[in-house]
Amino acid sequence: MTMNENKILFGLDTFGDVAYHDETKESLSYAESLRMIVEEGKLADQLGIDVIALGEHHRKEYSISSPDTVLAALATVTDNIILGTGVTVLSSDDPVRVFERFATVDALSNGRAQIILGRGSFTESFPLFGYDLNDYNELFEEKIAMFNELLKNESVTWKGNFTQSLTNVHIYPKTEKRLDVQVGVGGSPDSIIRAAKYGFPVMLAIIGGEPARFRPYINLYQQAAKKFGQPNHPVGMHSHGVIAETDEEAQEIAWKYMKKSMDQIGSERGWAPMTRERFDFEVIEGSYYVGSPETVAQKIAHMIQTVGVNRFDLVYGAGGQLQKDRFRTIQLYGEKVVPRVKELLGQ
Repeated sequence: MTMNENKILFGLDTFGDVAYHDETKESLSYAESLRMIVEEGKLADQLGIDVIALGEHHRKEYSISSPDTVLAALATVTDNIILGTGVTVLSSDDPVRVFERFATVDALSNGRAQIILGRGSFTESFPLFGYDLNDYNELFEEKIAMFNELLKNESVTWKGNFTQSLTNVHIYPKTEKRLDVQVGVGGSPDSIIRAAKYGFPVMLAIIGGEPARFRPYINLYQQAAKKFGQPNHPVGMHSHGVIAETDEEAQEIAWKYMKKSMDQIGSERGWAPMTRERFDFEVIEGSYYVGSPETVAQKIAHMIQTVGVNRFDLVYGAGGQLQKDRFRTIQLYGEKVVPRVKELLGQ
């Protein structure tokens, strides 16, 4: 199911943050974390949420290093939900293997697989798999071009520099339809133009600051798509959030766990620790969707209209959080927030 202008899609994203036991407050094991993510995906499907997207990471605090494997598990226990990634780091992977793995997930899920390709905000996968970060841009440029050829589902002839060369090679399993592929963009105009060049829809990662500042990226995408003669696909966005019965409880959870997560990343990238003032700004005016169902629904509806997107994904579970609080965010999102946003938008 790709995005269309007649329907706004609502999704959930997780980076696979390792949650905490409700009783002991100790971290789940990686095995427990992965099994719980499958349960979270099952719940999302039961609630009628449109999409679940799993991030690829190779770090201590995250349990998902192989999203397609978890999606394959979800394919056998869900019925309707789109099974996607957020993102697949194509730069440090083999395009042929990515195609094969997601063609497999697509078959197991009866056509529900979705790949969001990205260059990678986190770079641990590059040395792990033997790639040079000096080739960061060139790797993605070549691999997305190769992947675009693979999507044609025909014999492939390809001359590679950073990739293998192929001559009239067929890739299996064949798919029954073209794989659903999008591109995740964090703020690079070049990435927007590249996605438009290949006719891929875009998902904007809006993780801080005023979301309205991303509206020019949608305008750029529309202009570039027209220039390249490609379809003008609707654009989606994802942002962090926590939902609880009250604003105060949701903010308490978000402040404790999201601050921890952001400060950890910030310490590696030279950012200052998050202040309460900054956190409050993000909750009220910025890119955090934290609060009661009504508070979150009002903000999502406003931002969908302001930014001009046709898909909104809530990134849940940042910093781990208690497992029960993760389930509650999903439950309230599906039962109360999404229906309320549709009501506010007149759908």
